[in-house]
Amino acid sequence: MRFIYTLLLALVAPFLLIGLYRAKDGKPKVGKRWVEHFGRTPHLTSNTQPIWVHAVSVGEVIAAKPVIAALKANYPDTPIVVTTTTATGAAIAATLGEGIEHRYMPIDFGFAVKGFLKRTHPKVMLIMETELWPNTLHSVHLAGIPIIVMNARLSENSQRGYQRVKPFFNLLSRNIDHILCQFDDDARRFLELGVNKNKVSVSGSVKFDLPSFDTQSDAVTTLKAAIAGRPVWIAASTHPGEDDILLQAHKALLKHEPTALMMLVPRHPERFSDVATRIKENGLSVSRRSLQETIGADTQVYLGDTMGEMMTLFAAADVAFMAGSLIGDKVGGHNLLEPASLGLPLITGPSYFNFQVIAEQLIGSGACEVKDSPETICEAVLTLLNDPERKAQSGQAALTVVEKNRGAVSKTLSTIAPWVNR
Repeated sequence: MRFIYTLLLALVAPFLLIGLYRAKDGKPKVGKRWVEHFGRTPHLTSNTQPIWVHAVSVGEVIAAKPVIAALKANYPDTPIVVTTTTATGAAIAATLGEGIEHRYMPIDFGFAVKGFLKRTHPKVMLIMETELWPNTLHSVHLAGIPIIVMNARLSENSQRGYQRVKPFFNLLSRNIDHILCQFDDDARRFLELGVNKNKVSVSGSVKFDLPSFDTQSDAVTTLKAAIAGRPVWIAASTHPGEDDILLQAHKALLKHEPTALMMLVPRHPERFSDVATRIKENGLSVSRRSLQETIGADTQVYLGDTMGEMMTLFAAADVAFMAGSLIGDKVGGHNLLEPASLGLPLITGPSYFNFQVIAEQLIGSGACEVKDSPETICEAVLTLLNDPERKAQSGQAALTVVEKNRGAVSKTLSTIAPWVNR
């Protein structure tokens, strides 16, 4: 089975790598570090065996931040190496602070993974969410390195998919030492796929354990001063097919609130320039953060075309719309908890299956509304902007959901301790 998989991977790998290395405006470049994908990883600066955290791209790195911070605090003398597959993930990993070294994840060929292990000698592998690769798991397990999946989630669709290729799933799961699931439903689905119950536990979602964010930082204060008290909503992490819907919503909003400002933040940096063009084609004036353009009185859309500043932008907004949720089953939404942790009232589209439990808690508490068209999005934003009491209640409900679900990081660290301390 693994031989067949490796053969197929050899056929598709060139296309995967072309996607990773293709130069696009605004997209970080892998550059000369491409050799790391083939196991030619630079040696770490410390000779001590590191904790290896794998987070494939931007979303996983952000989600892993509280775990990484806790690992640094609990194991100050143990180096941490963070791997990502993408250059955008690498850019976020670079913001994790001292004591963290980034390397690119080797592509899933045995020789590449073995090359990485030979140069890094990790004591344990911690995989963020469910990024499972057969040859990687096999090689790491064969080297005697424990493998823990953290913050694991398994949707009904994914479970059905794995059920159809059960031998392939068994190939993955037999090399994993433990799976820490976000919620009970995730654990149940892993058990139904035949994973040993001793290998499965529930920690909650570490995404609730967001580090505190300084809403009085110079960056936030400067941005708020530039906005000058205007009503602001943010459309965060947009994908192709969503920008026009949200821009139409803003055009409708401007008819009622002419001074309203929209902050638009595309999910992927390679889309920054294209989205700037789309804004102008929709007849709206735009200022780009990357160019340090001033937010003037005539600026209708502020394009957040930088990396690692999402929380700063959230902190300057009055209402947050979380994108990735307006395009059917292609994405399944993004993390609502970042704006929720700042007490922002939330709006999302109807496709949030990747954050099902979190979204349902927020919706059920009155913190989040589900809207699917320019008209209904405009109406929701307008209502919140014009009703301070409702806005405050919704924001407080969001914050309450975050606070009552904290604790997953502590549970995660206590579970993985036997492997980290061995």
